[in-house]
Amino acid sequence: MAERTASVTEPPTTGAGPVLVRWTAPDALSNLVAVLELAADGRVRCNATSRQPSAATVKLIEDALVAGDFYESGEPIAAFAWPLLIQVGGLARLTGPRLELSPRGRAVLASPSYEALAALWARWLVAVSTDEMARIEAVKGQRKPGTLTSAVTRRAAVAAALAGLEPGAWTGVGKLLGILRAQRPPLVATRSLRALWRLYVLDSYHGSLGHAGPRAWDLVEGRYALCVLFEYAATVGLIDVAYADPRGARHDYRALWGADQLSCLSRYDGLAAVRVNELGAAVLHDPDALPGLGLPVPRRA
Repeated sequence: MAERTASVTEPPTTGAGPVLVRWTAPDALSNLVAVLELAADGRVRCNATSRQPSAATVKLIEDALVAGDFYESGEPIAAFAWPLLIQVGGLARLTGPRLELSPRGRAVLASPSYEALAALWARWLVAVSTDEMARIEAVKGQRKPGTLTSAVTRRAAVAAALAGLEPGAWTGVGKLLGILRAQRPPLVATRSLRALWRLYVLDSYHGSLGHAGPRAWDLVEGRYALCVLFEYAATVGLIDVAYADPRGARHDYRALWGADQLSCLSRYDGLAAVRVNELGAAVLHDPDALPGLGLPVPRRA
């Protein structure tokens, strides 16, 4: 994923520090191939229960990505997402602690194409084996039964909002979250008001998100949307992203009890703006256009 500091149409700025811009589409397929090659060599290790990559695997993938991960260290995003994506996409499966390529994965590795990225996105949207809400680690209580809505429904809401954006134009995250909150059906992460009270930050009573009232939407649904956009849509190459350091980027959680202990609520807080790029426009609106995009296709020796 190429990293630059400016774009043809400048993204919204943020007061949180320098803003980086990533054009993700040109490198997405190369990154997929790099991860599949690591898996083919037996070097991608994941937890047998959670299917999440080990810390050593995350570091290995960070080094293999075309431009590294979005942040240089400490907050893996793309490097964490890729092993999950190739599993739910049917390109690899766990055998013991390691991933091995499936026949579909070997076929994609032999003949990479942007259609493979589109298929990966489509399969991830309906996968039921993982819930990326767990990546918002500061929000506790998520595992209590009957608390969260279906991840598939939540992903569909975010995908619908992306499909409604004008391709090639930057959209500030604040505006996009407003769309997600107002669209029908809206993005909803908790099953009920009682379920919202089960979620908390730092302390299950004083830090319950039920105390936040309407502001809780930004802390739960909003952070979930940032995760889907940054960790999955951008990683697969559908959206370009403008982002800053997550520390101090958002202040909507500061009124929570004990929140002064947190420099940010999630690693995704620095996301400032997104742009549906040419790959995203094709995947979301016109899959038949994928072969003619003119994006680089990696060559394998």
